[in-house]
Amino acid sequence: MSHDEARRVFQAVDTFDPGEFVRLLAEDVRMVFGNAEPMLGHDAVTKGLRGFYATIAGLAHKIVRTWQVDADTVAETEVTYQRLDGSHVSIAAVSIWHTRDDGLISDYRIFIDLAPVYSG
Repeated sequence: MSHDEARRVFQAVDTFDPGEFVRLLAEDVRMVFGNAEPMLGHDAVTKGLRGFYATIAGLAHKIVRTWQVDADTVAETEVTYQRLDGSHVSIAAVSIWHTRDDGLISDYRIFIDLAPVYSG
């Protein structure tokens, strides 16, 4: 997956519409967000994203760098979250995903500490 394709992944997330992101995922996707339990499949990911999006007012990813080894991509990002009170906080994150031969993501992991988003 090239840097442009990584940009497409994060643009889908930043739409704040879980359906946009889920379109990039295999039906049997496994997604792990931070230290949360794994979400398995489209329905679980959609539900999980809706729940998360309800706790923030918006987000935007800035890609710092990407690495690719075969079908695996690692993306270092700076994610700016808009809190429900209108303030903003930026946090470093790393996302790792595996893309199948058909172009769909089958495994997606996000490594981030969200504490600053919810602390005063």
